[in-house]
Amino acid sequence: MVDGIVEDGWRAFLAREFGTVRPDDEVAIAEMVVDEPDRHDWRVVDAAYDRLACDECGERLSRGPAGCGPCDLANGFRYAAVETPRPGVHPYNEHALRVNVSVVRRPSGISPTEVLLRAMALPVLLEGVTPTTAQAQATRAMANKGADIEAIAARVYEEWGGG
Repeated sequence: MVDGIVEDGWRAFLAREFGTVRPDDEVAIAEMVVDEPDRHDWRVVDAAYDRLACDECGERLSRGPAGCGPCDLANGFRYAAVETPRPGVHPYNEHALRVNVSVVRRPSGISPTEVLLRAMALPVLLEGVTPTTAQAQATRAMANKGADIEAIAARVYEEWGGG
């Protein structure tokens, strides 16, 4: 699901900007996109990085382990990308979706609890729900106190208004 969010954005970008593209051309387009991330939607930038390999660790650029210099640098640059709000959805929802996707796609250096919370929130965020700061903090507090996953999921899906 998470990679699909990014991949759908990439496919729409290619169709809109280039029409039919040969797979061989995607790497050149990806290089162009990552050279100017502030001119492209975050989904497009993330997908472009997926098409490029890190010279240091060999992973997809920006998704290698924390501490890999080129991946850490690329991971930072990806946040220069544009957040285009989806129609009918609060603009903060797009930011929350973007951050949660980035954590789930590059969990290196992130606590397992944080990754799990971010992954659990994705379906609700995709529905267009935007939790308040208080709701998000209360959910995190539950996790920090050791609440079981079912209780946390119930909070996310019921209190946040998803489903």
